[in-house]
Amino acid sequence: MLSKPVLDIMNEQITHEMASAYLYLSMSAYFESENLPGFAHWMRVQFHEEQEHAMKFFDYIHDRGGKVSLQPIPQVEVEFSSPLDAFRKTLAHEEHVTALITNIYKVAVAEDDVASQIFMHWFIDEQVEEEKNAATIVDLLAKIGNSFGALHQVDHQVGKRGAD
Repeated sequence: MLSKPVLDIMNEQITHEMASAYLYLSMSAYFESENLPGFAHWMRVQFHEEQEHAMKFFDYIHDRGGKVSLQPIPQVEVEFSSPLDAFRKTLAHEEHVTALITNIYKVAVAEDDVASQIFMHWFIDEQVEEEKNAATIVDLLAKIGNSFGALHQVDHQVGKRGAD
């Protein structure tokens, strides 16, 4: 059985993961409107991943005898000034999610919940990958500046991303 502090923070994380999914869907819509289908695809894959993350928490709570309590998803940003702006916001968002995940782990440690600590290892590893991927694209977009041709090459390359 999950302690109340672990249950509460994991329920909150479901909302955060769904808000992340919604943010990435918003970014996908932005890239579609900018005729950058590769970036739109990358964000759509990200959208699906975030939904899967929410469901991992959903299933884990049930597996441990807890009750899922869904909360409203807050409004997400819908305006982005450039692909670089969108990916800088992606990186900042992933850094925020890393802090949330780290806090869940700390609560599990404080509650002496070894099973939840082990469960959180997957998310900790995932956040390292998420931040690295976003930082790589931010760096690349910053380097190419306003080069239209280079932007379309990067768009084509990121569009090859498969569902992980």
